Amino acid sequence: MQNDPELNPKFLGQISSDFIKVSDNLQEASYQIRKRGFSKHPIFPVSKEAIPIGSLLYEAGRFENHWNYYASFLEEFQQRQLIEQEDDFKASYKDPDEFCCLFIVDAEFTNFVYVPYPID
Repeated sequence: MQNDPELNPKFLGQISSDFIKVSDNLQEASYQIRKRGFSKHPIFPVSKEAIPIGSLLYEAGRFENHWNYYASFLEEFQQRQLIEQEDDFKASYKDPDEFCCLFIVDAEFTNFVYVPYPID
């Protein structure tokens, strides 16, 4: 698994076109995670293969999407030692009302990506 901070534009296009199909549902999930007090920092792991991070929200194909979407949050990533510098993560975390924090897990790319929710 390669962890490349530079996301290939073609790869970003694939993620964005898939994200748009589930964005409304992810935005609601983010709101519920925060409203119910689970975390102020929702994270949505995304992969084409099954992964052991978070809870599966939307399996590939449910909304004609190609990726599996999971729900998680900062505290789980800390417990799994995937995030060690909490302050650095929080400083880079974008407004969860406007941006979705995706954790992309793929053979080409593994990293956090913030994608803006579409404006109606």
